[in-house]
Amino acid sequence: MQTSLNRSRHSKALMVSAVLLSMPALGNVQPALQQMNMRELGKQMQVGDVVFIRIPKPPFTKVATTTSSWTNHVGIVTDVSGIEPVIAESRVPLSGVTTWSKFVKRSDAGRVAITRLPVPLNAQQQLKLKQAVAARQGILYDTGFDLHSSRQFCSRYVREVLQDAAGVELGEVEDFSTLLNRNPQADQRFWRIWYFGKIPWQRETVTPASLLRDSRMHIVFDGNAQ
Repeated sequence: MQTSLNRSRHSKALMVSAVLLSMPALGNVQPALQQMNMRELGKQMQVGDVVFIRIPKPPFTKVATTTSSWTNHVGIVTDVSGIEPVIAESRVPLSGVTTWSKFVKRSDAGRVAITRLPVPLNAQQQLKLKQAVAARQGILYDTGFDLHSSRQFCSRYVREVLQDAAGVELGEVEDFSTLLNRNPQADQRFWRIWYFGKIPWQRETVTPASLLRDSRMHIVFDGNAQ
């Protein structure tokens, strides 16, 4: 009888172990993406909010994979007084502004994230932001992603606009060597072709992914805007 009892306990222990092993580790569970109506989400936005999307076309998809992130484009809210928010951005071919709905519709499946400073911009800072946007209107897009060129690209644009408005430098400045060595799986062949055979390893840049990961901002929304 004792032998049968031990066998029963052993069988139960094996069953429990099997169930536990079949369950995903808690650290690997990804939180579900939020879902929200685009118009309702727009009503919650503030001047100075940073908005991330995913453009489903190269080279932007390569920017995302190289930086181990889903996002590859970013803009900043410059006005919320109208029917819908206005997003300022550096885009191909020239920097400018676009409406919230048009900005999100360019994103893959409406994927969007919104981050915000802990303290909203005051009236003076909002004015400085608008001035910074106006000063960068109509600048050619920098396909070389050079932080020190006379042109602009999206993450540099947002970083500089917010710096002018609030004195906050978002993201991490890094050279291409650091960026590509951090992700050995990055498609260096693509970037060699993109840079006509020679990757500018010492060139400094700043990426949408580093802006999104900046701990000084808090996430207002992370999901799909329908």
